[in-house]
Amino acid sequence: MGVRKRRARRNSRTHIIGFGIAGIFGFIALLIAALAMSLGALVTSWLQDLPDYNSADAYLVSEPTEIVDANGTTIAEYYLQNRRSVEMEQVSDYVLKGIVDIEDARFYRHNGVDPQGIARAVVAQLTGNSQGASTITQQLVRNTVLSEEQFDYTVRRKVREAYLAIQMEKMYTKDQILMMYLNTIYFGHQAYGIQAAAITYFDKNASDLSLAEAATLCGLPQSPSNYDPLQNPEGAQWRRDMVLDSMLNAGDITQEQYDEAINTPLETNAGSFLQNESQQPYFTDYVKQLLLEDFDQDTVFQGGLKVYTTIDPSYQDAAERAVSQRLTEIGNERLDAALVAVDPDTGYIKAMVGGRDYQESQFNLATQARRQPGSSFKLFTLVAALRDGMSPNIYINCNSPMTFSPTWTVQNFGNASYGPITMAYAFAVSSNTGFVQIAEAIGAEKIVEAAHDMGIDVDLPAYSSLTLGTVGVPPVQMAEAYGTVATGGIHRDAIAITRIEDRNGNTVYEHEDSPVRVLSEDIASAALEVMKGVTTWGGTAEVVGSGLTVNQPVAGKTGTTENYRDLWFCGITPQLSVSIWCGYREEAEVYVWGSSGHPYNTACPIFNYFVNSVLDGWAREEFPTSSAQPTYRDNSSWTFSGGSVDWSSYYYDYNSEEQNSESNGEEGTGEESYEGYEENNNYDNGYTEDNGGSYDNGYTEDNGYYDNGGGGEEYYDESA
Repeated sequence: MGVRKRRARRNSRTHIIGFGIAGIFGFIALLIAALAMSLGALVTSWLQDLPDYNSADAYLVSEPTEIVDANGTTIAEYYLQNRRSVEMEQVSDYVLKGIVDIEDARFYRHNGVDPQGIARAVVAQLTGNSQGASTITQQLVRNTVLSEEQFDYTVRRKVREAYLAIQMEKMYTKDQILMMYLNTIYFGHQAYGIQAAAITYFDKNASDLSLAEAATLCGLPQSPSNYDPLQNPEGAQWRRDMVLDSMLNAGDITQEQYDEAINTPLETNAGSFLQNESQQPYFTDYVKQLLLEDFDQDTVFQGGLKVYTTIDPSYQDAAERAVSQRLTEIGNERLDAALVAVDPDTGYIKAMVGGRDYQESQFNLATQARRQPGSSFKLFTLVAALRDGMSPNIYINCNSPMTFSPTWTVQNFGNASYGPITMAYAFAVSSNTGFVQIAEAIGAEKIVEAAHDMGIDVDLPAYSSLTLGTVGVPPVQMAEAYGTVATGGIHRDAIAITRIEDRNGNTVYEHEDSPVRVLSEDIASAALEVMKGVTTWGGTAEVVGSGLTVNQPVAGKTGTTENYRDLWFCGITPQLSVSIWCGYREEAEVYVWGSSGHPYNTACPIFNYFVNSVLDGWAREEFPTSSAQPTYRDNSSWTFSGGSVDWSSYYYDYNSEEQNSESNGEEGTGEESYEGYEENNNYDNGYTEDNGGSYDNGYTEDNGYYDNGGGGEEYYDESA
């Protein structure tokens, strides 16, 4: 081989080596490029379905709904997470510095992801130690935007988290991010956010935390259970001291501050929020129910609403005292009661008692219970009759019993026969036979219409028996309906909520007064006069008129159901409409002092206690009245199944002994003439001096009360 050939061969080998090295590097470069492209494509796919991180709502955290009374005092809070958001100026400076020093020392220098922190975490991992690499911003993203993925321990989630952290730092300042983090992070014991933590562990606001307390709380987010100061004070103190070391090294506290704090014993003072300690639990549960009708559950329990309510603490206290006092006096532990007081001029619910003990039963008797109202429902029959042109002075045969169908016989209480008496007096004595005849004469549909117009929302069957209060109605609806008479015929819904604000203070609902005239002034005035008679003419409710110490007019109606199971009084003054129910939660005959209970010794005294308290010192007001009289049809145009009353057959001198015996309510006779009625002490049922001062076929001086036929009602004579 010649020199030229050998030289050419050597050159060819050199070129081969050159091309081989270039090829290897080229291949590596291509491989890296391919991997980069693949990784880029993979990362791009991971970022395809990100939540809408541009919306401020994406970073909102669960906030409690706050319920306040008419005076602006918080009375309850609803929440799924125990959290209270605060502004930066409401947080101790020690917290603001301590949380950064222990959780993310480079927080104010990185852009959301800290490469140095990642490197330290890798080194720690390789050396068998552990150190978190997530920044405060990343942790915030994990707890808000990516909360559904926070337990997904994959590279995909970390990439998404890092990307969103970088984007978040472009939209918010560092201080904003820090406060969002402090309001979000979990501190243990169901406390979310620094304010909840400060209350939970030290029973103070976040702004009032000392250095030692702030350091204790700043040490919790890493492991709330391991460093729990209530359960593990030694571990909590060790972690607190670590936070203090970080703060000293960062130059955020002096050596003197450090020495004082680290030598301070760890002392906690556990506090709590209001959710399970509502001051008016039955009312606030009712408000919660109303909110859930208009908002979804997430909004009610996490939306940070502020709900302004109508409840007046002074009225509420008086209502609770009135119920408690009477139930204590009676001494029957089974006996329960409900009370609702409404301002008829606004519809505002001023007081609500849903039972004697919320801890024993959370079932609200004032709003959820549908108990038969008995004779207190006769108000709607009275109003329907007046609207239909029936005069309150028309006479109706109110003897007892009366058979209205082959399967339906009706009696007055005690089977008392009153004979012919006016509709007004039949209302006062709650004559069942009389009011069934009225219902038949006008048609039950008109009773249903009147009840619905005045505020009764339950379904009511159009049967004549409805007048006897056979369909259950919640006390809150009875208070609302009776208030319609107190305003002269103007109906307002019973209102519990006046305004709702969102977490930013924007008003999302405000109640607007929307009164509706459902009764003409003359009809309402006529009904009111009949209702006044209940508390003055005698009967169970006379104890109301005689027991009030305030100088206010009063009207109302009692109600008692079969076997004394439900005992009612619904009463009105110009300022209040009050509905009171007494009975057992499980329906049964009520006993008071060994005998059957009655409104006069249960509901009526509660009404007096309450009204005497809240209206004490008020100047007298009057109900609205009408100068016009309703236009009534001729009495002879009405037909009653108990027969018409021909007064010409009973015109007599009331001193006639024979006629007096007839007017005493004997079966088959009528009653004295109107002249005799006028002269005979204004009692329509045959009161005479000859019978020893008795009336209504049952009064005796031994028992102190007489039967008045009112759906199971009796009159108590305190003088007996």
